[in-house]
Amino acid sequence: MERITMSIDEKLAREFDLVIQERGYTSRSEAMRDLVRREVETRRGERDEKSQCVASLSYVFNHHERDLGERLLQEQHRHHQLVVSTMHVHLDHEHCLETVVLKGLFPAVRAFADRIQAERGVRHAALNAITVISSDSHHHADMHHHHSGHLHLMPRS
Repeated sequence: MERITMSIDEKLAREFDLVIQERGYTSRSEAMRDLVRREVETRRGERDEKSQCVASLSYVFNHHERDLGERLLQEQHRHHQLVVSTMHVHLDHEHCLETVVLKGLFPAVRAFADRIQAERGVRHAALNAITVISSDSHHHADMHHHHSGHLHLMPRS
């Protein structure tokens, strides 16, 4: 383990301590590791064109916007190889929330998310992507399994 020392403004440190407490961290170090890990994973995915990821794309949209629901559905069908599942929630008389679970190459997932967010009438879109390593084998206790026909996606450490 490597030790890193940093200095931050006292007000920012107090606010960070509140975040740490609210989220249940037992130390600043644990919280900082998670923040650094998230940033490193995001950059890794963006730099490596062959980086695989699993992701959730959530967005709020106005379903009264002309043909927007149909355009969003067509975009999902055009990228069926990325889309694992979609959840649709009615928020009020005008707005819906959709969360799309995705898996695939990070650049393709990012491009899909950008296209969805750019649709007129889509609001508050957010992509949460986790880079993964794909493998056709995995370990169970003392056993090693190989699978043909499907891949296992394992988070990077």
